[in-house]
Amino acid sequence: MVKARAKARSKSASRTGGRGWWVLALVLAGTAGLAWHYRTPAQGYANVSAAYAARVACSCRFVAGRSLDDCDKDKLEGMELVTLVEDEKARSVTARFPLLASETATWREGYGCVLQTWEG
Repeated sequence: MVKARAKARSKSASRTGGRGWWVLALVLAGTAGLAWHYRTPAQGYANVSAAYAARVACSCRFVAGRSLDDCDKDKLEGMELVTLVEDEKARSVTARFPLLASETATWREGYGCVLQTWEG
């Protein structure tokens, strides 16, 4: 009798384990589908966020003369993923949104900070 109960439990456990893989596969497929569906707006938001951050940080750094760490505080709420990198020699700042976008703004005499031409 004890062996029969143990055998019944092992069968139900193996069925549940198999069901767990199906649930995981469905969740991953759903996540991939949502990412595919929202890829265009996400790319647009990433491009705009990176361009805005690059332009503002470049102006902060090379027009106002503040440090890049101090300029990093000027990013808007929701732009925490955007990182800033300075090229002192070229007088430019590059802003990167992970895996999606990278934009560079360069200081030019008489024009201030100007974004590089977008290719799209």
